[in-house]
Amino acid sequence: MPGAEQRVRDLGLVLPEGSAPAANYANAVRSGRLLFIAGKPPLPENGRLPKGRLGREYSTEDGYRFARSAALELMAVMRAELGSLDRVARVVEIQGFLNAVPEFEAHPKVLDGCSDLLVEVFGERGVHARSVLGASSLRGGLPLVLKGVIEIKVDEGAANAGA
Repeated sequence: MPGAEQRVRDLGLVLPEGSAPAANYANAVRSGRLLFIAGKPPLPENGRLPKGRLGREYSTEDGYRFARSAALELMAVMRAELGSLDRVARVVEIQGFLNAVPEFEAHPKVLDGCSDLLVEVFGERGVHARSVLGASSLRGGLPLVLKGVIEIKVDEGAANAGA
């Protein structure tokens, strides 16, 4: 399978610059071989971030689309932090928070938007553990926010130097 950067090109995806943190925190923090990515929203549509609740303003299909676009934001942070998506050894975990009405029950179907795209780009390395929770509200009225944990490939030169 081609590398993740090639897959992004093959799929015709355009990664955004990546949104800035919404408050006093970092977009990502690296600890050892793990990269912890802060919560990322879907991409703006028609120049504005989506605002509303799943099950009221937005359908499950809308949520799937939002999760897919938030995955682009996650990958933009990965690229910014690592220099290339090819340095991702594995997507370890994705957590999703959905701004949904209490009756909404399609949480897994919504988060599949993110999971499906990560597998399209990273193949087996994109298969991850995940959790999704309904929330009574999210910052700015966003319909969802995703965060992730990524394992970073060991630098071949550094690994051989230590041998």
